[in-house]
Amino acid sequence: MPTLLYYPLVKPPKEVLHQALLYWDDIASVVPEDPAVYEGAVSTELKELKDRGLYHPVVVADRFTSPLQDHYQCAPLVAALRELAAGTSGSQVCVMDSFLFRSKVGYVLENAIVDLGLGRRLGASAATWGRSLAVSREVQLLLVGALAQEMACTTTARSYTPYTDQPSAYETFLRPSRPGGGLGAWRVELGRLLPTPAPDTPTSAVLAFREKHAAERERLMAATQTMLSNLRRDWEHPADVLRALQRELTQSREDYESAVRSSRMAWVSRSVSVTVGVATAAVGALVVPDLSWVAGIAGSVGFNIATREIRPVMRARRGHPFSYLHHVERELV
Repeated sequence: MPTLLYYPLVKPPKEVLHQALLYWDDIASVVPEDPAVYEGAVSTELKELKDRGLYHPVVVADRFTSPLQDHYQCAPLVAALRELAAGTSGSQVCVMDSFLFRSKVGYVLENAIVDLGLGRRLGASAATWGRSLAVSREVQLLLVGALAQEMACTTTARSYTPYTDQPSAYETFLRPSRPGGGLGAWRVELGRLLPTPAPDTPTSAVLAFREKHAAERERLMAATQTMLSNLRRDWEHPADVLRALQRELTQSREDYESAVRSSRMAWVSRSVSVTVGVATAAVGALVVPDLSWVAGIAGSVGFNIATREIRPVMRARRGHPFSYLHHVERELV
């Protein structure tokens, strides 16, 4: 299974952490390169999971060593930043109400947003503020989302999938700058397929369930990942993809639900949606034939499918990765 790459913060909420431990090999997040800042930003629980090989701190600040505009693959990000800068010129004011660790984004990205008037270095008189950058909320989400997508698209040593619990972070990076200017994508709701322990469940109990029912959870995730990969590859024939995998998805879901019922934990089903980008198709090309029939198959195994438009990625070497949005406050009934 790929690694869940949480963004925009360093520390994921408990429910996302538990989701990662159950349905992914491990979890990662983008961290500051500065060791002193890292120590304060990464929680004790994450450090303990790191010792067990289940958490991976990711440093991306050193990925850009020349001006951002020199990296042709970053053109979509540069264009988005310039569009934001243009929107804050004149009578509009850039409200810098959020912060970024400077060593989290690196000096190249830092210089780019400062030069565009989208960020301000905070004074070094305060020990912690001297390592921070004041930005608007939109710039913060765009940059960290872009870094997560960058890792997912270009890293070969480990397979990362961007995952967030903040709709604004999800949409800020994925939403195309103008209607019709993006790429087509499937949007799949998986919440009923992947239940989560109740928020007050100890992480130790989740780890125990992970180990005891490894076969059931790995089978369910393998079937889910195969479905998403096939929807991306065979985007012109979604009905065939769902029909071919219906039995395996149904059986793996039933086996996993049996394991859930046998546990002594309380479980909830939250909304978890994944965007599956199709690199060569405009959104109008994604037409689900006989929508009611396909929806019937999807509903029988616990998910729904629709279409959407997304922003082109920074680098296209590996195509557009999957991107997840977890609504920690939206319970499915």
